[in-house]
Amino acid sequence: MASATAVPRPSSAGRDVRTRAEAALRLAAPALLGYGAARALGIVLLCYFAERRGRSPGAVLYGSWDSRWYQDVVEHGYDRTVTGVPNAWHGWSNLAFFPLYPALCRVADAVLPVGDAKASWLVSLTASMAAAWLIFLVGNRLHRRRTGVILAVLWGCLPHALVESMAYTESLFTALCAAALYATLAKRWVWAGTFAALAGLTRPTGVAIAAAVGLTAGLAAVRALRQPREGPWWGPVWRPALGMLLAPAGWLAFVVWVGVRVHRADGYFAVQEAWGNRFSKGGYLLRRFRWVFLGPRGSDVPVAFVVVTLVVVACFALFAFSLVQRQPLPLLLFSGALLAVLTLGAGVYIARARFLLPGFPLLIPLARVLARTHPRTIACTLSFAAVASAIYGVHLSLVWNGPP
Repeated sequence: MASATAVPRPSSAGRDVRTRAEAALRLAAPALLGYGAARALGIVLLCYFAERRGRSPGAVLYGSWDSRWYQDVVEHGYDRTVTGVPNAWHGWSNLAFFPLYPALCRVADAVLPVGDAKASWLVSLTASMAAAWLIFLVGNRLHRRRTGVILAVLWGCLPHALVESMAYTESLFTALCAAALYATLAKRWVWAGTFAALAGLTRPTGVAIAAAVGLTAGLAAVRALRQPREGPWWGPVWRPALGMLLAPAGWLAFVVWVGVRVHRADGYFAVQEAWGNRFSKGGYLLRRFRWVFLGPRGSDVPVAFVVVTLVVVACFALFAFSLVQRQPLPLLLFSGALLAVLTLGAGVYIARARFLLPGFPLLIPLARVLARTHPRTIACTLSFAAVASAIYGVHLSLVWNGPP
């Protein structure tokens, strides 16, 4: 009589991984559901009003402004000169756009039969959910679950949160920055440096997370050197030292590569200069503030410029509160570096609020205050913020009709 074939049972290691994954999902479920609901509301409202105005929602979500530039990189690769190139509009070069996002879009396009535009949008949507989860993990680690949930949902209810649902890099960049900061808080230095390096391959502001992780890891290496120990000196030092070296590697690698590609030592900065991005010592931002708040009477200041200015001012105020609350050093360094890049650079002013989207640690003071209130107050506040964000997203994409 033939023996019955034994059914293989999952190993204890496999069961342990599955159990941990299920526990992590249950822990983060309110944050992911709340964030997903806020962003779904924004997308649905955009689609409804776009159809009523005879616009294609896809043209907004994955076919406008920077989305087209990233798709140009996916389809044609990078230019070889700074200006006057075949694949550039108005003489600008696509070398201004960092490579990790288009590389992921190219992979998604090869796997998913939906076309490069929709594939790039799906990459962004996936990255936005990953970012919400990682933001929750940071908030949960610092101030427990309720604060983590509120922090993640608040990030999805910002005035310019529509960008998180577009084929842009902000979602991917935020996810990588949150992963780098979480690993730094956990003193997982090699992982922190790796995520910071990947963030540096995603956006020019990757220099902010590189500075935050690199400085924190460097200080940890110095402290390890000063402590008494047994065994070789490099034992407790090599991990933070490696994390410190890895953190700026992605950003520096692309900057150097652009210089080599265009045969100019300052090639990357020449590309940015062609786009109007340059060093301003803070004067550019102050002039814009003066124009919005103190401009001539009767001057027509677009609503989008007023909102951007209010967002920037609020971010500086929230950074002051973060200092008072003594946030962990890597979070303060990241937020401070992000604000410094914003202050010292001159370029497209309307994009300033979008550039600040990855600065989720600035929302921690608000999340902590809200976490102390009644659950009904939390629900009403977040619901109102989600509706306001969705309405402003419609204005930004269909009425303002300029770059977000």
